[in-house]
Amino acid sequence: MNPTPVNEELDCAWLLPEPGTQAALPDMRVTIGTDGRIAALAPIARAAAGRGRLLALPALSNAHDHGRTFRSATLGSYDKPLEGWLPFQGAVPGLDPYLCAATSFARSVRRGVANLMVHYTRVQGGMPFVDEARQVARAARDVGVRIGFAVALRDRNGIGYADDAVVLQALRPGIRDAVAARLSARPVAPADQIRVVDEVAQMLQDDGLVGHVTAQYGPAAVQWCSTPLLEAIARASADTGRPVHMHCLETPYQRAWADRHHPQGMLRFLDDIGLLSPRLTLAHCAHARPDELALLAERGVTIAVNTSSNLYLKSGIAPVAQMLASGCRVAMGLDGTGFDEDDDALREMRMAYMLHRGWGFDTTMTRQQLWAFAGQHGPRSVAGAGAIATGRIEVGAPADLVLLDWERLDDDALFDDIDPLDLLLARAHGGHVAQVFIGGRRVVEDGRVTGIDEAALRAELVARARAALAADPRHAEWLRTVRALAEDLAPHFRDGLRECC
Repeated sequence: MNPTPVNEELDCAWLLPEPGTQAALPDMRVTIGTDGRIAALAPIARAAAGRGRLLALPALSNAHDHGRTFRSATLGSYDKPLEGWLPFQGAVPGLDPYLCAATSFARSVRRGVANLMVHYTRVQGGMPFVDEARQVARAARDVGVRIGFAVALRDRNGIGYADDAVVLQALRPGIRDAVAARLSARPVAPADQIRVVDEVAQMLQDDGLVGHVTAQYGPAAVQWCSTPLLEAIARASADTGRPVHMHCLETPYQRAWADRHHPQGMLRFLDDIGLLSPRLTLAHCAHARPDELALLAERGVTIAVNTSSNLYLKSGIAPVAQMLASGCRVAMGLDGTGFDEDDDALREMRMAYMLHRGWGFDTTMTRQQLWAFAGQHGPRSVAGAGAIATGRIEVGAPADLVLLDWERLDDDALFDDIDPLDLLLARAHGGHVAQVFIGGRRVVEDGRVTGIDEAALRAELVARARAALAADPRHAEWLRTVRALAEDLAPHFRDGLRECC
């Protein structure tokens, strides 16, 4: 059951009711009712506001992520493009799914995220999938974050963007058998894959976890899903109303694949089969073209842009200015990366703004558009069309709040009339977060998650990972194989995605 929120009165030096749209309000008290909503906003005397000296803003959303456990550099995959990076995700054996999810979610919540999309592409294994999904959902409940849980669906091209037999021929003979055994696609009938999503949704209903978790269809991407599978997902989404979450045009190689296999347009193909709709979120679209963006805007699709991830994986810079000019709904994703591998949504918001706001006196992303990107569009990707409207601090709104230590943020404090939003966009990061409320529940206090012992869980997780690696030398052998695989895939992709021997 959801914990019952209690009354809270928060005295703030500054309040940003809707960053970029409404001006900052000095010396305000926020009252949270027992229903988890904001009951009152009222000015207070400066002396009272000095107590704690907080800057309050609406909580942020992460519209595309995976709930990853270990950071890329830890696995040895830093400085790899996506296509060489992906195999490293299996470098650590499967671990307890609750530990993995809880520690991952805690990192996000400590940095101000209330709504988190989880495209669950790294199954830990060792138990039926529905039981694993239950552990992930329980972790979300305990941490206090709302998540979308997209069941990863795919049935082809397990190693690259061509038939596995073809890609295997591009590899050195000594690693082919190991790669084939671990990474080759395992075709599963579309109906069987859809059934798993139905079972997860039913489990969430039976366990009373709806509200914390929204079940979704998670096709990996068009290059990894057959047409019958994509058609089945489109029909199931239309029938059930469940959201769909899918990667799209993340890298130059995916663009080349799409143009080769769908010369009439890959997004037109998705539209023809009924997949483009307001229920769909497409992650990345870093290499989408203007006509494609216009179509996505017309169909009401959400685009989750992952600025740091695309830089980290050398994928490119998304055409956010064109997306906004086309009328697309654009949301912020971190994709399990963040600039410092720390899931810091505040820093991600700032980086995206600096990269996409325009050059010189030209403005291509306003502050109002930035806040829609960081705080208002993401909940739809997480919970679908029925998502709780967040991103504003107003009476009656859900009490999803981030409170920053104002004195640390404004540590030189020379002037009284500096716009707090300027300081937020110039220097705020997760280390400034003092408290986080989600649905009126205090989920972070003094920078620590209240619902779990994050440090203890992380220590246990790392200890288990080290023990598993030490117990079986095959893990070290697989890591050597993955390093060789990344080297061998480079010419395969650079030479034009050969699809025949």
